[in-house]
Amino acid sequence: MSAGSRKPGSTTPSSSATPSASAKQFASSTQFASDNQAGICPEAWRALEAANRGHAGGYGDDDWTRAAADLLRRTFDADCPVYLVWNGTAANALALSSICRSTDAVVCHANAHINVDECGATEFMSGGAHLLTIDLSGAKLTPEAVLARAVTPHDEHASRPRALSLTQATELGTVYARSELEALAAAARTKGMRVHMDGARFANAVASVGCTPADLSWRAGVDVLCLGGTKDGLPGAEAILFFEHSLADEFARRRKQAGQLASKMRFLAAPWIGVLEDGAWLRHAAHANAMARRLAERLAGFPEAQLLAPVEANGVFVDLPAQAIEALHRRGWHFYPFVGETGVRLMCAWDTAGEVVDRFAADLDAALREGAARAR
Repeated sequence: MSAGSRKPGSTTPSSSATPSASAKQFASSTQFASDNQAGICPEAWRALEAANRGHAGGYGDDDWTRAAADLLRRTFDADCPVYLVWNGTAANALALSSICRSTDAVVCHANAHINVDECGATEFMSGGAHLLTIDLSGAKLTPEAVLARAVTPHDEHASRPRALSLTQATELGTVYARSELEALAAAARTKGMRVHMDGARFANAVASVGCTPADLSWRAGVDVLCLGGTKDGLPGAEAILFFEHSLADEFARRRKQAGQLASKMRFLAAPWIGVLEDGAWLRHAAHANAMARRLAERLAGFPEAQLLAPVEANGVFVDLPAQAIEALHRRGWHFYPFVGETGVRLMCAWDTAGEVVDRFAADLDAALREGAARAR
């Protein structure tokens, strides 16, 4: 038996410090590294607990999955196929592979998650579809840039542009307005491309713009939406909505082949019911957005802190002095460099509290003062 293991039925070691030390190991204060790090919101938790009773059909043949799909359709005012998967990478890769063959290409921003953070999943799932990237400020694409990039200069020697992938909200926390999406979708159509949307933070975009979910998706020309739940308080589940029904052909088998068909699907579905029934998903997103604005307002008081992008969703991207970043890390704050070495990303979540924002700003103030004192 390995060190530290215990036989079934044996007692916990007698040291009274052991349980509390273990609990402290897993306890964590609110941070700004990622909205992925937040826990499960109360509405999702209650729905998950309610689903954890008795037996139910497997692989989606249950009332919870059917109810979640119906709620998603009503939320988007669209009679469309809906599929649940475990995570956003699978959602994006499988959705795009439903559009693209191995000889096709996907036009996307250079900072898109499918390009820099998904380990070639789109290429793998599609059998080789190529990513054609565009590097523009604000992490947003323009129709002109899409039209210029969506070309096949060497006939059969080059991949054919077949999909336009948009991220809403973007990797820099900016948000596409409906008019911008409509213009991009129109440009894509002229090139024979379908429009995919990576909506990992779609709720934050809807809450920011103040429109209906339909207005920022199919009414604006989006063919397939990968709707994120994980970053908005769900334990880990994404929904794929095929507004263009033909793209869902054989998707059920594609999902199974990729290992994304959950046998106990009700536990992916139930949290969606919890957050959709009374609009909690948008309330949580609006709160996260409000905390990001509060943080940006606090940072505006420091000349050394320079915003790198408008704060339109739940992320604040700011350039800070290297010394201040190091000092904040020493004080226990967790966040990532995102643009160069000193451009950091500060993400607010559904449970970020105003006092946490204020405490971060106070610690930044102290760090900047320390730096100034050393420089004198």
